[in-house]
Amino acid sequence: MEDRWLAWAKQLQAIASTGQSFCKDEFDQERYREIAHIANSMIAQLGTVPIERIEGLVSDFAKGYATPKVDVRGAVIEKDKILLVRERSDGCWTLPGGFADVGRSASENVVKEIWEEAGIAVSARSLYSVRHKAKQPYQPDARDFYKLFFICERTDLTAPSARGETTDVDFFPADRLPRLSRGRVVESDIEAAFAFQHGSLHTTIFD
Repeated sequence: MEDRWLAWAKQLQAIASTGQSFCKDEFDQERYREIAHIANSMIAQLGTVPIERIEGLVSDFAKGYATPKVDVRGAVIEKDKILLVRERSDGCWTLPGGFADVGRSASENVVKEIWEEAGIAVSARSLYSVRHKAKQPYQPDARDFYKLFFICERTDLTAPSARGETTDVDFFPADRLPRLSRGRVVESDIEAAFAFQHGSLHTTIFD
């Protein structure tokens, strides 16, 4: 669960973005810019990072109605082990996935991400979990996300291989997970994948 002040700052940032996009009055435009600066300053202070970095994260600021971004993750389970990839950015492990690209469905995006990060072709079989990142035990993020998790199955016998943003790929049993990249995935995401695969869990939606 993210800090309450971070949640409030992100809401102010979204209000400022939407307001600046749609309002026509020049004085209201200036007020929304001031609100955005205050919100970004709060987020930068909470994260101990330069405000320029925070401003750079919101590439679509004032370009329409502010909405959460979408992150897709795929779980490939074989012989009671789950496929994980090691991120180049932090050296930790995660379910393969990433931002959803415009023009592709959620399932098409997760298939693409698994190919790009683990080098295997899969099909997305089931959506097993939907999470609001801010309300779950992930590392804090200046952006707001919905996280969609899919059970996927291999469509060929190509051996997994790290590529692009990953440095390693391997299968792990549920009781021997490596150090996780906690901004991307937490233990309960993986536990839910095994539970869904074993038939003891239906699709879950977490507020």
